[in-house]
Amino acid sequence: AASLLSVSLRLCLGISITAWLTLLFVFIIVPAVLGVSFGIRRLYMRTLLKIFAWATSRMEMGAKEKNQQLHKPYSNGIIAKESPSSLQQELQELRGSASCPRSEPEFEMADIFYFCRRGVESILDDEVTKRFSAQELESWNLLTRSNYNFRHISLRLTVLWGLGVLIRYGILLPLRVTLAITGISLLVVLTTLVGFLPNRELRFYLSEKVHLMCFRICVRALTAIITYHNRENKPKNGGICVSNHTTPIDVIILANDGCYSMVGQVHGGLMGMMQRAMVKSSPHIWFERSEVKDRHLVAKRLSDHVADKTKQPILIFPEGTCINNTSVMMFKKGSFEIACTVYPVAIKYDPRFGDAFWNSSKFGLVNYLLRMMSSWAIVCSVWYLPPMNREEGEDAMQFANRVKAAIAAQGGLVDLIWDGGLKRAKVKDAFKEEQQKLYSKVLVGEQDEGEQSDDMHLEDENQEEDENPEDESNQDSTKGQ
Repeated sequence: AASLLSVSLRLCLGISITAWLTLLFVFIIVPAVLGVSFGIRRLYMRTLLKIFAWATSRMEMGAKEKNQQLHKPYSNGIIAKESPSSLQQELQELRGSASCPRSEPEFEMADIFYFCRRGVESILDDEVTKRFSAQELESWNLLTRSNYNFRHISLRLTVLWGLGVLIRYGILLPLRVTLAITGISLLVVLTTLVGFLPNRELRFYLSEKVHLMCFRICVRALTAIITYHNRENKPKNGGICVSNHTTPIDVIILANDGCYSMVGQVHGGLMGMMQRAMVKSSPHIWFERSEVKDRHLVAKRLSDHVADKTKQPILIFPEGTCINNTSVMMFKKGSFEIACTVYPVAIKYDPRFGDAFWNSSKFGLVNYLLRMMSSWAIVCSVWYLPPMNREEGEDAMQFANRVKAAIAAQGGLVDLIWDGGLKRAKVKDAFKEEQQKLYSKVLVGEQDEGEQSDDMHLEDENQEEDENPEDESNQDSTKGQ
């Protein structure tokens, strides 16, 4: 009887594994290879939105009841932030309220209060530091990591949250890990085999098919639901594709819809094995640690690549680090010094289904990927913007700012002049000196017409200091690639 039970258990286990792999192959891997979709992920997303709406209503009802018990008013309003004005305008308003306006500009004791107020405002609402933390949600998405206390508001929410934990970790996570292993394994094996083909054109053709197939499987490993807009503006060979950077997944999101040549530093381990396999079949650009220090060598290799119109467009994230899906920070100007067409791309993630931002100072890459695979889904929109070229009389920094502004406007992101390197470094003295220069202009009676040019000069000056390839902030994007 014991042996019969053992045989039955092994038979049931074998049937279960076979059924699991068959469903995986038929409904996920085959559609990924063919580039088709059955609409299951879209249906899954709509179902989640309905559940979130119900959970939010229950949460608000529970919060109102608790506030009423504590005799506290309940408010769900949003405080609007006033648009900033110039230094000269604010000083004039402050001086006007303190004393009568004077005909000649000079120092007044009231000016001290302006700088004190600005200092306190910067501490309370630091527009740089908060770009490196998780984006705040308007409603709870049933993930403990987004808010630990919401699930205790009512018994129904607690039960729903517990059910979600079972689904995410018991069903979705094993499925996604299996797909990720499948996609990465196929990428390493197939690109290595394609790399042995002697015919260059055939090798490039098959390499594109292999890359697309494997990245589509990896997209399904994240249950990524992506909406691509304006595909007529997709990057073409001989150009550079630049995008805002939120997560290493940005590479997979874009490579799911087209092939790119990646740029990054040579790594060891699994990442290094993938790099060596990919470069055999496709012209990716990997730099040794000693080579990355040479800016001229980097620029030359990029220029040689875009000069060959048969090679795929280069994918670069000029911010050099991951920003939390709310803004775009300063673009490094090196990518814009090359004489070629730039194809801007804006990526915006929907944080309701999972926070895609990678806080590299808090989570390692493996830990981060596991968090993504245990989220509900990765939902995002991708906009291909019209190609842009450097105009006559425009320097690299001005061109970079123009591209950055276009990406920010399309993605609904805040356009910031600050360098993403401030994630780990201190503010440069040049920024402090710039504020002193602006105040000195007010004292000597100069107008604000030179402020914009001064800001451009400041950014260009900091570019020279910040474009150090050894800076950890520049390694975030290369790790993802």
